[in-house]
Amino acid sequence: MRSIALSVVIPAYNERRRLAQTLGHVLAYLEGRGHGFEVLVVDDGSTDGTAAVAAQLLAPLGPRGRVLRNAANAGKGASVRRGMLSARGARVLYSDADFSTPIEEVEKLERALDDGAALAFGSRGLDRRLLEVRQNRLRELMGRLFNLVVRLCAVTGVRDTQCGFKLFAGPMVVPVFSRARLDRFGFDVEVIALALALGAGVAEIPVRWRNSPDTRVTLWQGAKAFADPLRVRANFALRRYRLMPQRFVHRHPMPLALRTR
Repeated sequence: MRSIALSVVIPAYNERRRLAQTLGHVLAYLEGRGHGFEVLVVDDGSTDGTAAVAAQLLAPLGPRGRVLRNAANAGKGASVRRGMLSARGARVLYSDADFSTPIEEVEKLERALDDGAALAFGSRGLDRRLLEVRQNRLRELMGRLFNLVVRLCAVTGVRDTQCGFKLFAGPMVVPVFSRARLDRFGFDVEVIALALALGAGVAEIPVRWRNSPDTRVTLWQGAKAFADPLRVRANFALRRYRLMPQRFVHRHPMPLALRTR
């Protein structure tokens, strides 16, 4: 087997239809690059046959295509964490199953890692001209309010923590995801905060993005996520992340060594 340059982790809950639409294109793109890769779909207790569809689509990859199955719905954060810790690539990307950010945008994130970042994450907030299909006004307003809470409580200087398209250098995966604790939709805040607390170079990168009208995130789920930045701050304060003292985040929001593109 070729060495694995890139692992792609896809959390999926009742995503049978969308995976059938997106995964073929993703695999064709990755095959066309000529680099070793693997794809891991983490089925989060789906009831619509998601795992079977994913297994069928990944079968031609052999051991480079894996479906990990949660016995019950554990949450997006828990599913991403499981997939990331199971990945074997030199770099590991996680993406939403709908690929609202096209897989081709990974090249932007890869350039940031080439320049020294250990985490590069897609952003909808840096260049709104790249939003090909936008969310409705209520969801956009909730997103802005959530980002305000994030900046006040957990991570300063980030315009968008919630875009589901993030690339990690392999050596950062275990230090971050072995410490992560949040199981639901606010986990993105936690992994960025942990990467920064561990001293990683972080880059927020503007990417193309197209809103999916069939989003799995309900308004109620989005509202519940507002507590997650507070949980992250509390976990740092209570030293639950098992960080060395010099990397402990103190009373003020942690500084962000952020480079943007």
